[in-house]
Amino acid sequence: MEEGLEKIIENGALIVDVRTSEEYKEGHIEGSLNIPLDEIGEAMSWLQKDVPTVLVCASGARSATASEILKTNGYEKVYNGGSWDSLGNIKAGGCPIK
Repeated sequence: MEEGLEKIIENGALIVDVRTSEEYKEGHIEGSLNIPLDEIGEAMSWLQKDVPTVLVCASGARSATASEILKTNGYEKVYNGGSWDSLGNIKAGGCPIK
């Protein structure tokens, strides 16, 4: 987990789980949004660039890929949270969309 990530989440960051919907149904962070990695491009049409976004997956590999895709497309407040279960009992904030 990146340094200061807990504080970013506490301050209302959007948590996006990039695992498949099947994986997400088996367990996820309460309040997180499920956008599978292969749908992240479509989500850029409504994800807000100025909202801090923490990406998570099973191990951190897919969230790292999603993070790079978003950063390449102008998202600056994007963080790789790694494995969703490594964040423990953190609860996500709201889901701001434009």
